[in-house]
Amino acid sequence: MQQVVGRTAEKLLLKKIEKSGESELIAVYGRRRVGKTYLIRNGFTKEIAFEFSGIHHATLDQQLENFSVALTKVTGGFPLAKPQSWIAAFEMLIQYLTPLVKKERTVVFIDEFPWINTPRSGFMPAFENFWNSWASKEKKLIIVICGSAASWMINKVINNRGGLHNRVTKRIRLLPFTVGETAAYLKHRKIKLDKYQLLQVYMAMGGIPQYLKEIEPGESVVQIIDRLFFTKDGLLLEEFKNLYHSLFDKAENHIDIVQALAKKGKGLTRTEIIDACKLSSGGYATQLLAELAESGFITPYVPFGKSSKDALYKLTDEYSIFYLKFINGSKAMGAGTWLKFYSGTSWRSWSGFAFESICMKHIPQIKKAIGIDNVYAEIAVWRYLPKTKTEQGAQIDLLIDRNDSCINICEVKFALAPFEITKSYEKELNNKLKVFQYQTKTRKALFLTMITTYGVANSDRYPGLVQKEITMDVLFSD
Repeated sequence: MQQVVGRTAEKLLLKKIEKSGESELIAVYGRRRVGKTYLIRNGFTKEIAFEFSGIHHATLDQQLENFSVALTKVTGGFPLAKPQSWIAAFEMLIQYLTPLVKKERTVVFIDEFPWINTPRSGFMPAFENFWNSWASKEKKLIIVICGSAASWMINKVINNRGGLHNRVTKRIRLLPFTVGETAAYLKHRKIKLDKYQLLQVYMAMGGIPQYLKEIEPGESVVQIIDRLFFTKDGLLLEEFKNLYHSLFDKAENHIDIVQALAKKGKGLTRTEIIDACKLSSGGYATQLLAELAESGFITPYVPFGKSSKDALYKLTDEYSIFYLKFINGSKAMGAGTWLKFYSGTSWRSWSGFAFESICMKHIPQIKKAIGIDNVYAEIAVWRYLPKTKTEQGAQIDLLIDRNDSCINICEVKFALAPFEITKSYEKELNNKLKVFQYQTKTRKALFLTMITTYGVANSDRYPGLVQKEITMDVLFSD
C-alpha cells in the first residue's frame, strides 16, 4: 500500500470503520480524478479482498464478463464462467466471501458503481438483494461503493427510496485537495515550488491529485502550465469535454451552464442562467444546477439578507475556469504560450477571479487567521444595483457574517508584490462600506479585511480603513 497524503478526516473515518465490528456499506463520491480509488485502495490497513470496476458505456454482457474476470483473479483458479445475471453474479461473490468473513475483517470495493447500472440490467435490485439478504448480516464485512457521478450516487444510493433506503452506514464526499494539502502532496513527490508558484498551479488546475501528479521536478510554474495545457499531448488540453461527458448524460446542457458562468465571474442567479442558456424548464434547470454543485463545479452563494432561492451561482472549478479563459477557442499552442498571456489583461482578470474563488473555499483557514475560528459565521456575497442615477451601487464578493455582532467585509486582491491602496481605491472602499451599511440597515460592526498575496504596502497611509490583513500564507495552513 502507498501513503495517502492529506485526507486527514477521511483516513480517520476509514480506521473507525475498520474497527466498528459491524457490517458497513460505505458510499464514496467525488469528481473524476480526485483520488477516490487511491484513497480506498490505500486508506485501509487490510488488502481489499475483491475489487470490481464498472466500464463506461459498456453493455450488460461486457459488465458481467468484467465481473467474472475480476472474481477469477482473486480466486486464483480456472477462469470462471460469465454469470447470466447480476443475481447470479452476486451469488458467486457470496460463495467467495463466505469463508473469508468467518475469519477476518473483509473489504469489498465496487468502483464506478453508476456505470454498472446499465438500462434494464437489473443491477440495482440485485445489489439491494445482495446487501439486504446477506451482506448486512455479516459483521466482519465492509462494502465500499464508489462513483464519480456525484448526483447519481446521492439520488440513487444515499437518498434511495427502495431497497437501499437508509442502508448506507457511512458516506465520504471526496473534495479536491486544499492549498495546504496540495503543497504537502507536491513536497511528497519531491516537487519544489515557492508559495506564489504553488498558488498559481492551484489556480490553474485546482487540487486534483491526478493533475498534480503530472508535474515534474525542476519545472517552473510557466513550464508546468505550458506542457500540461498548451502542447498537443498535454493531459489538460482535451480533459474538459472528457470530464463532463464522463460524469453526466447529455452533458451539453451542463457545459452550457459552466460556459455562461465563466463569462460572469460575479455569478448568475438561477433565472439569469435559465435565460442565458435558453433552458425551457425551470425544474430541469434546478436538476442541472444541483448536479453541477454536487460534483463540485459550481457553488451557490446566498446573498446577505436573502434566502436560498436568491442564490448566486459561481463557477468554482479552477480547471474549468482556466480552460474556458485561455484554451477554449484559442489557437495559441506550444512552448512560451503561457508567458504570452502572463502580462495581459486576460491574465489579470483571470488571476483575480481564480484567487477569489480559492479564498471562498478556504474559509476555515481565513477565519482562523482572523481569530474567529470558534465563532459561528455565515459566508455570503452582496451587491446593490442603483435604482436612480444619483444612487451609488456596490458589490461585495465575500463577507463573513459573524454571530458576535461583527461582519468582515473582505477585499480579495491577487498581486505580484505587496498591494498598494490608491486614493481612488480608498474612496471606493469607503463607499462600499457606506452603501452596504445604509442599504442593509445592519447594526453590526464592519471590519474591512484585505486578503492579498503579499500583504498591503501602504495601509498606514489610511489609518482605520483596513482592520485586518491576511496574506496567501494562511491558505497553506491546516
